[in-house]
Amino acid sequence: MARVATKVEDLIHEDPAMADALQVVLDRADDGTVEWSDVDDELTSGQWGRLIEKGVLRSTSGDGFAIQDRVAVEEALSGDGAKEAQAAAADEDSGWSSYDKAAGIGALGMMAGYMLPDVRNAIGQTLDVVVGPLNEALPFYAVVLVLAMVTGLYSTLLQANLMDTEKMGEYQAKAKEIQNRLKDAKERGDDAAVERIQQEQMEAMGDQMGMMKEQFRPMVWIMLFTIPVFLWLYWMILENGGSLGSVTMPLFGEVQWTQTAFLFPAWIFWYFVCSMGFTQVIRKALNINTTPSTS
Repeated sequence: MARVATKVEDLIHEDPAMADALQVVLDRADDGTVEWSDVDDELTSGQWGRLIEKGVLRSTSGDGFAIQDRVAVEEALSGDGAKEAQAAAADEDSGWSSYDKAAGIGALGMMAGYMLPDVRNAIGQTLDVVVGPLNEALPFYAVVLVLAMVTGLYSTLLQANLMDTEKMGEYQAKAKEIQNRLKDAKERGDDAAVERIQQEQMEAMGDQMGMMKEQFRPMVWIMLFTIPVFLWLYWMILENGGSLGSVTMPLFGEVQWTQTAFLFPAWIFWYFVCSMGFTQVIRKALNINTTPSTS
């Protein structure tokens, strides 16, 4: 009984609409059994498939399906657990926090600095108060290297703390499980199951949006902190490009900061070379993994 109740609560947590779907199944289950034709006007094929997959419905000797434990299902639907699961799922679907949205708006606003000289100059001059002393103490190539290290460090930490790799792993595992069930249904020639699973696959496209949101959430914070650094570098090149000297790069030799490398401005190319290298070192040193986890 407890296992069935837990399965019901898990289903509702994954999709709050499953509470209504289960209630329809209970209402229309004659003598404890129900067929797809009894509920197809209220349930989607994906919901029906999930009930069978989770074991809430089990196949009978006839064409119908029996409710595994009607009492447990009713208690799970009427208890606080289902309500809490629906509320938690609703909170998850509500989107980013107000801070995340503010960070996104701020990052978009700062991007205007690439096109508007007044914005670029204002940000560049403000950040120069902090970075200027470093620029006076080190050659410009070393300043870019230090900034690449700093941005790589906080980018890695932001991804590790703001990206829910476990949830992303669940999205991937669910998609893989649907694909496996679809493959099995095709191999055994079960056209009804294929149609039902394909419908479930279409409904699961919302999980892809959820995964994209998880991936993009730390990106807005990284952009919020990194765009000013880029604007300061851009401002320095425009204001003092001729006096910043040059840098010796692999494959290119000595390059002026105002020149290009692989079609990119030299300072951007040098920044990305430093950033990519140090980011990998930082992740290895801190044992930080930002790939989806299925554990």
